[in-house]
Amino acid sequence: MSAPTVPPAPQVWRLLPAGSYAGRARMMMVRSAAASRRTWLAFVSGFFEPLFYLLAMGTGLGSLVGDLPGPDGQPISYAAFIAPGLLAASAMNGAVFDSTYNVFFKLHYARLYDSMLATPLGPVDVALGEIGWALLRGGLYATAFLSVMAGFGLIASPWALLALPAALLVAFAFAAVGMAATSFMRSWQDFDLVTLAVLPMFLFSTTFYPLSVYPRWLQIVVECLPLYHAVELMRGLTTGVVGPGLLAHLAYFVVMIGIGVVIASRRLEKLLLR
Repeated sequence: MSAPTVPPAPQVWRLLPAGSYAGRARMMMVRSAAASRRTWLAFVSGFFEPLFYLLAMGTGLGSLVGDLPGPDGQPISYAAFIAPGLLAASAMNGAVFDSTYNVFFKLHYARLYDSMLATPLGPVDVALGEIGWALLRGGLYATAFLSVMAGFGLIASPWALLALPAALLVAFAFAAVGMAATSFMRSWQDFDLVTLAVLPMFLFSTTFYPLSVYPRWLQIVVECLPLYHAVELMRGLTTGVVGPGLLAHLAYFVVMIGIGVVIASRRLEKLLLR
């Protein structure tokens, strides 16, 4: 007797609605790269904001502040303290603004996605392609800023090599959540909420000050913010203070990615196929 045939293992793409995914999300990224060649100045401008902060705060204010305790309690220079926070903020900003303003314009004004769905692309391809492009943009900003940190001597450990893939994970998470949030926005005025979310995170998520300066109730609030986890992850890697706690920060962003991708793809499917 011949051995019984074993049914093939279910594949993830079979769980998606028919026609929602064609496996061609990369074409969205190719299209975005081609379009960015005409706006390259705006594309690279996102790198300079954290650089200016590093020069002004790290060099200027740092001469007045002195050393601060690092992740392991050992004193480090103020520039070395804020540089990982600016790295995390750079990855966040590049991903958030590309997955919000640009996506909103393409969705409601250029009607770009409507024409794309007339091709073999599906809503999941569109969502993954836009998130992937925002991730790439955030990753390029992070790579450039890491090079600046190395040039200023602000990297104290070979573990900093992992800061780049960590920055890509951070960018992926913020891009996924940013695109999911954009799918609920109705007008340009709603983007005030983006600034309302991003700016306090940038100022309070231990980017410029240690968590200990806040009262305990505010510490709990800060510890719930995604940028706080990004900053602590980058600070641990660039200073070489690596431990199990970094895995918790990584898990935070894995959950963010899962929630963001699911909501973004479902909302796009609802908006574009209605």
